[in-house]
Amino acid sequence: MEKIKNLYKDAYSGLSTSAWLLSMVMFVNRAGTMVMPFMTLYLTTALGYTIGKAGWVMACFGCGAVCGGWLGGKLTDKFGFYFIQLFALIGGGLMFFVIGQLTEFSHICIASFVLASVNEAFRPANSSAITHYSTVENRTRSFALNRLAINVGWAFGGALGGLIASKNYHLLFWIDGTTNILAAIFLYFALAPSKNKATQKVAEPKPDFVRSAYTDKNYLIYIFCVFLYAFTFFQLFTTQPVFFKTDFHLSESYIGILMALNGLVITAFEMVVVHSIDGKRNTLRFISIGSALLGLSYLIFNFFPGGFFIALISTLICVAGEIFSLPFMNSHAMNRTNVHNRGQYAGLFTMAWAVAQVLGPATGSQIAYNFGFTAMWWVMGGLFLVTALGFRLLERREAREQSLI
Repeated sequence: MEKIKNLYKDAYSGLSTSAWLLSMVMFVNRAGTMVMPFMTLYLTTALGYTIGKAGWVMACFGCGAVCGGWLGGKLTDKFGFYFIQLFALIGGGLMFFVIGQLTEFSHICIASFVLASVNEAFRPANSSAITHYSTVENRTRSFALNRLAINVGWAFGGALGGLIASKNYHLLFWIDGTTNILAAIFLYFALAPSKNKATQKVAEPKPDFVRSAYTDKNYLIYIFCVFLYAFTFFQLFTTQPVFFKTDFHLSESYIGILMALNGLVITAFEMVVVHSIDGKRNTLRFISIGSALLGLSYLIFNFFPGGFFIALISTLICVAGEIFSLPFMNSHAMNRTNVHNRGQYAGLFTMAWAVAQVLGPATGSQIAYNFGFTAMWWVMGGLFLVTALGFRLLERREAREQSLI
């Protein structure tokens, strides 16, 4: 018992105070994440739009997220991660207030695009901030801590959002917007450059040549692999719940238990696992292993008869895959950067996820609708295995790159 206690203590020790404060900002922000999980229901139930029109609104969100990722990266390198995070939190909060008052379809589409553009500008700035507040040795754990804050906040916000949505959908927008602004206030008092020396820019002279993310061939290959990963990963939140309902005949309560289990296991074990394995292999090796595990979590559906037990096994394999891949995925991207190009690299990373969020669920649902879930799991599970191979080959390519330096 003492050994386990020390393991957890070591996993959480050594991280900077600023990294902890930034994770608290993320928790406050994510604890109010209530609009997006219920946006489709709001549009179809409260406003009476068709599922097709609701899909167009979500597409506007996705396009805005792509623009926000690019713009956030550019502005982060120009103005610094603190000011862009502050702007995104306040601007996103105000946009939630606005969109909650709109009823005209075209107005909702435009506002959704603007909201996503502002909100997603936060991500590259946040990744740059985590990198700034960490060292190479504890960077992956710093990203894992941020993920933990997101998971805990998301679980809290999702559960509370369901209760509120059953009473009044409009309250979701007010709460989501308010928590955005509260997170901005916390960010100001805890991490403003005038109040926290750690936030101040590092006086690092600009070299004659600053590598661009758009000409970094290995990074572009990495981003493509990240896109493939995210493309298949988003099936977890879109087509998989429908599959559990229609093919496994699980009730909403059992599906909810499986989703909650995912977050609980990550919260309980991710920091410890990352602490135990970080630095023992190339980060791309761990990402490759995680991708293969996620592929297995999909393919298992085609090998065994359905039911809650198989869904549970798949969920546990999936969680293992997430733990091995996602924290290392962020840190690997940032390890190729310096203070002069960090936002650009983080922006491309954000854009890869945003594009995948638009294309992945749409593609998965169309395959399931036209060819059945069995075909979809073969495609998506196989694509995860191809992605795992891609990360492994990139590891070898980067090793050759290092040997020439």
